[in-house]
Amino acid sequence: MADEKREIERKYESDDSGLPDLTGVGGVASVLDKGVVELDATYYDTVDERLATASLTLRRRTGGADAGWHLKFPVAPGVRDEIRAPLSDTVPDEIAALVRSRVRDDELIPLVRLRSARDVRHLVDADGTLLAEASVDTVTAERLNGKGGAAQWTEIEVELADDGDPAFLDRVEKRLRKSGVRPSTSPSKLARALEQTAPRRRRRTKPAQPVTAGDHVLAYLRAQRDVVVELDPAVRRDVPDSVHRMRVATRRARSTLRTFRNVLDRGATDPLVAELKWLAGELGIDRDQEVLADRLTKALDDVPPALVTGPVRERITGWAEARHRGAHSHLTGVLDSRRYLTLLDTLDRLLADPPLRKAAGKKPRKALGKAVRKDLAKVSALVEQSMELSPGEDRDHALHEARKKAKRTRYAAEAATPALGGPAGSLAKSMKSLTSLLGEHQDSVMARHTLRELSAVAHAAGENTFTYGLLHGRQEARATRTEEDLPGLWKKIGSSVPG
Repeated sequence: MADEKREIERKYESDDSGLPDLTGVGGVASVLDKGVVELDATYYDTVDERLATASLTLRRRTGGADAGWHLKFPVAPGVRDEIRAPLSDTVPDEIAALVRSRVRDDELIPLVRLRSARDVRHLVDADGTLLAEASVDTVTAERLNGKGGAAQWTEIEVELADDGDPAFLDRVEKRLRKSGVRPSTSPSKLARALEQTAPRRRRRTKPAQPVTAGDHVLAYLRAQRDVVVELDPAVRRDVPDSVHRMRVATRRARSTLRTFRNVLDRGATDPLVAELKWLAGELGIDRDQEVLADRLTKALDDVPPALVTGPVRERITGWAEARHRGAHSHLTGVLDSRRYLTLLDTLDRLLADPPLRKAAGKKPRKALGKAVRKDLAKVSALVEQSMELSPGEDRDHALHEARKKAKRTRYAAEAATPALGGPAGSLAKSMKSLTSLLGEHQDSVMARHTLRELSAVAHAAGENTFTYGLLHGRQEARATRTEEDLPGLWKKIGSSVPG
């Protein structure tokens, strides 16, 4: 079973390769010599180094206290999440799953071998509590695919103890700099090894700036693809908000393909649109439950204790936890499915060889502006229609449809903003305000439905259901307020959106 650890560390270089005395820095009472540890790590990647390109590192390491498989995800400069699994001859399944969105069906092969002699020091306070581990690593790197050479270097590494204060590293760095030690120019040992053992110096070309309508649409679509791929492992690890962000990227990609059919041939994109809709729906199972659970919990927090009758909180919490476990297990299966991987492959192929129409080669202002205005007209018709309906299920449905079209228009405006500038940006903000209001209404609809279900279960168990009725009434009142606020917001949007 894999374990997870947040790693906060900094790497340095020194001309004399020495570690200065750190006693007295930031509460360091003693520097304990822990001896030299021999580490031997083999780093795995695809032939075209997809993991390294994304700043991910996958290694099998022997030696030291944490021998095993390690997969590291960048979080921030000097901060990475490390997933660990026990030693085995092949990449563990739970590790392989976390890189599947990038690797797909390609093979993970040994790419680089790093052997390090690590001279370890423990920085401890007056109570003997570990503050950080400092080490001087003498590293030998060797390319394993026969296309490069070898390299050697020495570096200093300071890793913060678990639950330590990152400000401590600032104080250590200040002392190191005064001693002539400088921050490393490489973010990781692997990055340095790849650079120094490459058969020729790598050239990184900057992506071309969007010029045509097609360029802008493809750039936005490519960005959403990248977000989906990047968030895949976070969703598998159940990182907070990851499902929501992945769902939004999926919807943005789908909306882009639907809105800009004047740029991309729908005959080629419609099958992908259908698959993106499927994926967004699967992501929505977990996300919708998450939103509902948070809404009901906060609503119950606002109820005076005297009005809470029966184990209402326990029922809401139990319902939320059970639904989340089931939804997350189902979603993990979706991400492991052939259908999902085929979707990613199809999106890659479309971006590599896009089915461009004639309008794609034109200047973006006219082509993109026309598509965005068409979406806005659909939103306008739906909002106007919904406001004419009486309160009830028909109006609820109409408002939900208006919300979906408003989201699509918002995403279209976002995609067009680099080309159209301020007007598109203003439209995106207006559509965000509209979707927020309509989202509040839809959430109240779903909350009332769930409260009726929970109330029925509680009633069958012989519990007092007064509080469920109270919560239901409050949710209904919130929906009424959004319906009353809609005409004013829509009038404001109409006066601010450029024609």
